[in-house]
Amino acid sequence: MANAQPPSGGRRGAPPRPRRSPLQALFYWGAVLAVWGLIFLVAFFAVFAVDLPDTSKLYEVKRQPSVHYLDRSGALIAVRGSQYAPPVDLDKLPPYVPKAFIAIEDRWFYWHFGFNPWGIARAQIYNMTHEGGPLRGGSTITQQLARNLFLTPNQTYRRKIQELILAIWLEAKFSKKEILELYLNRVYFGGGAYGIEAASQRYFGKSADELTIGESALLAGMMKGPSRYSPVSATDRAARRATIVLDEMVRYRAITPQQRDEAFKNPVRVNPTLANQRAQYFVDWVDDQVRTLLGEPTEDLVVQTTLDLGLQGAAEEALRKGVAAGRGQGVEQGALIALDGEGRVRAYVGGADYTKSQYDRVAMARRQAGSAFKPFVYLTAMEQGRTPWTPEVDAPIRIGNWEPRNYTGDFRGPMTLQTALGQSINTIAAKLASQVGTGNVADTARRLGISSRIQRDPSMALGAVEVSPLEMAQAYAPFSNGGFSARAYGIERISTAKTENEPSRTLYDRNVDRPARQAVIGTPALQYMNQMMRTVVSSGTGTAANIPGHDLAGKTGTTSDYKDAWFVGYTGGFVTAVWVGKDDNKPMRRVTGGGVPARIWRDFMVKALPRLNAPDIPGGVIEPQPAEPDPIGDLLDPARGQLPPADPGGERPPPPLAEGPPRELETPPY
Repeated sequence: MANAQPPSGGRRGAPPRPRRSPLQALFYWGAVLAVWGLIFLVAFFAVFAVDLPDTSKLYEVKRQPSVHYLDRSGALIAVRGSQYAPPVDLDKLPPYVPKAFIAIEDRWFYWHFGFNPWGIARAQIYNMTHEGGPLRGGSTITQQLARNLFLTPNQTYRRKIQELILAIWLEAKFSKKEILELYLNRVYFGGGAYGIEAASQRYFGKSADELTIGESALLAGMMKGPSRYSPVSATDRAARRATIVLDEMVRYRAITPQQRDEAFKNPVRVNPTLANQRAQYFVDWVDDQVRTLLGEPTEDLVVQTTLDLGLQGAAEEALRKGVAAGRGQGVEQGALIALDGEGRVRAYVGGADYTKSQYDRVAMARRQAGSAFKPFVYLTAMEQGRTPWTPEVDAPIRIGNWEPRNYTGDFRGPMTLQTALGQSINTIAAKLASQVGTGNVADTARRLGISSRIQRDPSMALGAVEVSPLEMAQAYAPFSNGGFSARAYGIERISTAKTENEPSRTLYDRNVDRPARQAVIGTPALQYMNQMMRTVVSSGTGTAANIPGHDLAGKTGTTSDYKDAWFVGYTGGFVTAVWVGKDDNKPMRRVTGGGVPARIWRDFMVKALPRLNAPDIPGGVIEPQPAEPDPIGDLLDPARGQLPPADPGGERPPPPLAEGPPRELETPPY
């Protein structure tokens, strides 16, 4: 026994180590795991919390600058940019409003501590089985609030972990009521609306404390994706989502099945635009100009515009009713713009319905002007010595290979230029343009305000020129204002918004260093043109636009195949252009400028004239010349039907025509 060895692992002569009881082992290994868990948590927070945002600015609202657009009298037209409303008190909302959001977004809201492990697990299973798509995070309301307040929307694992950390912090700092209140006041509802009060005003035109069950469900349903479930642009999808919310509210016992059924019986009515968002085509037009003048806004701005909301409302109503009345003849769209004598835009309607089409037909559409282009031909002739009583003959004519024809198909023989313009005789307009020179006519049109390309083929005399309603309005404005250029504009002044700490600053003022007005029509040509265009309204093709007791003038325009119809008319210092047609440039059914457009113009002007208190058209009525040129028959060689080398008044012979056949255009006179 002398050679016996001690037990393996023991020390010679040491007493045996007592074994741990199961309870002691549990405590021991629990402590070990706790230490390592603490080490892990410290490392975890060190890695993911190192670039967490500053939570001390919790109540600071970060948003894109807003731009307030005011009309000429200071009334609010629209607001572009982020919309924020005063925060709402949760206790003042109907109980079903917050419950709608809890039912669809976080049914365990009152029982978790910022995150829902089961929701996260379900989300991870989805992420593993749906590769390549956006990650799901199983976010609670608290996590969504953390993301909205502090984080970016990037869907990465790092951002999700930071979101979870911040959610726990929010739960430790605030009560459930405070978290829910913060959430409802900060969450984004689309359409530039942040918070439930702004959303309620945006979509329903009412305060959040007046929301119905159906409206609450619709707003709660948008949380899955404000753009995808927008009740404006995705009506059907938003309605289906609201139905799901109502069902979840019943399951959550936020409402009864009877209340859900009652909600179904009362369809929700959604405003297509904000209650204070008016004149949207005009705001789109000037909004681009603000950014051209100043770049992207970096602070809240106030833009004083030229628009008159009273006239704007009348214009929108007249165009909407006129287009609707013309649908039986194929009218689908229209545009209306009204300017004063300085070029200030007073009314601007770029289409029949902004909610259905945001395409601006006032400034962006280029359509053939038809006979509405003829005043530029006649003005050029007046400036070269002709008068309204200069005789002409409506007879067959050939210019190169082109034979213009009248709308009626017949010829009326001798008449004055005043009658020819009033009745919109094509042959005489074409002959006149050839005599005075199409290049000179183009120069006249450009001088008055046409900026689009003007082709110089003989057919341009009958309106084979594509122009916008805005160009036509500003080109007719000199006839109304005494002969001065009046380029259309919509912005008077841009300034920063006044705040408690800083006064308003003017960033742009159109009246500063404004150049002197430029005369573009002289006398007596201006008086002659106004006299002739009065007859269009009083006894010519535009009698449907006549308003007894007012001094009015204008011109109708209808293009070949009835693709476009115009009426551009004016009184003293005020001009309005109206166009109707189809966006796809297909023909209407015999719609002429003296029909639908003239009636739209009249309906608008009947309401506008009392508001304008406009003077008469400059120049007054001119009496006919006592001695008119006599031998009208000498102007035409009936044997040849050709344009003579010169008229007997001694004007220069017609300029040579361009080689090759011109583009043929048959334009009705109306």
